[in-house]
Amino acid sequence: MKAHPKIIDRILEGIRESETFCVVGHIRPDGDCIGSQLGLTLALQSEGKKVQCWNQDPVPQKLAFLDPKKLFQPPSPGHQFDCVIATDSASLERLGTVGECIKERKLFINIDHHQSNTRYGDINWIAAREPSTGELIFRLLKAANWPITSAISDCLFTAVSTDTGSFQYPTTRPATYHVAGELVKRGANLAKICDEVYQSFSLSRVRLLKLLYNKFRLTHQNQIGYLWLKKADFARTGADTSDSEGLIDHIRAIEPVVVACVFEELEPEFTRISLRSKNDRINVNEIASQFGGGGHKAAAGARIPGRPLSVQRRVIAAIKKALNSSHK
Repeated sequence: MKAHPKIIDRILEGIRESETFCVVGHIRPDGDCIGSQLGLTLALQSEGKKVQCWNQDPVPQKLAFLDPKKLFQPPSPGHQFDCVIATDSASLERLGTVGECIKERKLFINIDHHQSNTRYGDINWIAAREPSTGELIFRLLKAANWPITSAISDCLFTAVSTDTGSFQYPTTRPATYHVAGELVKRGANLAKICDEVYQSFSLSRVRLLKLLYNKFRLTHQNQIGYLWLKKADFARTGADTSDSEGLIDHIRAIEPVVVACVFEELEPEFTRISLRSKNDRINVNEIASQFGGGGHKAAAGARIPGRPLSVQRRVIAAIKKALNSSHK
């Protein structure tokens, strides 16, 4: 096995010298964020550490099976920690209300795989080539020689699987399959994970999906596919924001589409955009960064103030420009 990066030794030294911990992640947590947070929390607890696991937003229903002990909690002020560890969060702002509640700390560790990470920790392990933060947490636990239980394996396998699109995205590397195999060997329950994550959709999500197929639009010779999700759509379908997770992949899967975009109304003049690219030459992280956002080359997002139609025009124009440049 190849030697691990020196940054892991610095992180483990910081962990060894600390007793009280808070493991935090980004708002609207996805499978990688939740799996990484919970996997690390369970590992630290088994080492006898006192650990809080905080997120502004709750665990989406389809991932609740990972947290039977309800470790995942909303933040509360007035705590002091020896060490705060942020997982899968590209910036301090992405922690939402958690950011205000973790100011009383001695050490801040930032573990992430987003290219757009702002290196906001005292120790920053940013591995932009890795397809998931779950893989980084696995490498950390292996280097520490801590037990990786079946519960931890469930969390980390879910993290790795969801952030690689179930090993379908081009970010998936040979090492990813090795990590997945090791986690299955250590007790990750594949049948349970696949059933809960990929084969158990709520009715409200199916209603959103019906809406998607009725309302998506194509433009620029069908190379751009986009969809608007308004507050009224969530109200009408009974869905919540966690139900929209992954919907963009249905637009991305349309054969001529090169870049998929979902516009989601957060407030009347505040829009969240999600972007996906299936062409190596179209870097949606660069598109998102024009609007103050970021992410990865093939998957990124931003939150944009302004009138909905104006936001749509600006974003579609930026995507068209990127597509036209790629043909030159």
